[in-house]
Amino acid sequence: MITVYRMASPNVTKITLMLKELGAPFTFRWVDIFGAAQFDPSFLKMNPNHKVPVMVDEEGPDGAPLTLFESGAMLLYLAEKFGSLLPASGAARYEVLKWMMLQKTGFGPMCGQYVHFSRFAPAGNSYALERYRREVMRLYGVFEARLGESAYLGGDDYSIADIALFPWAKLHDFQGLPWEGFAHLPRWLATIDARLAAIETMAHVAELVAVDSERVSNATPEMIDVFVGRKPFVPS
Repeated sequence: MITVYRMASPNVTKITLMLKELGAPFTFRWVDIFGAAQFDPSFLKMNPNHKVPVMVDEEGPDGAPLTLFESGAMLLYLAEKFGSLLPASGAARYEVLKWMMLQKTGFGPMCGQYVHFSRFAPAGNSYALERYRREVMRLYGVFEARLGESAYLGGDDYSIADIALFPWAKLHDFQGLPWEGFAHLPRWLATIDARLAAIETMAHVAELVAVDSERVSNATPEMIDVFVGRKPFVPS
């Protein structure tokens, strides 16, 4: 059995979508990040970076349990374990991986910074806000151009590269970054939106968002500061 430790976040959504696409049996375990559960020693043993998602596969390589953090590592592991959504070898494999890595190392972090400075930072950060807004839109343009050449990011076939980008692209309206003048990204997003796995995943995400919203409303100001990175966590 695969267990995913989670709350509502795009990186958790990636893993949910991947598992549903694979039809793999899995279960969720809630991590109350607004109650400092991510700093509990038992969680830190699984992920010293105190972030979700964390995935535990009780039937990992050679039948031994495997614990993974970082959503890109999880997508790669699951694709290889189930032999799906990633070419097994050759140039096509690396075409998928390079686009997934662009999401992981460039687009995701830039989106995270843009959301922070647009929603959580105090006034007086216009330079940072504009820098991250411009970079997110530049990267949207890179994906737009790529999708003008092929049906999916990795080529003709849907892959883990698309799964990596999908949850972040779903948030473009929330980010206040409309795709006016874009044609290929909206087409690509609508195609994935119509997949049964995506429909089921986004219904689950809506449930998570409702729970997280309640947790946020009950969180102390100190824990909100820890969550958005304004202050370090200090054990009581």
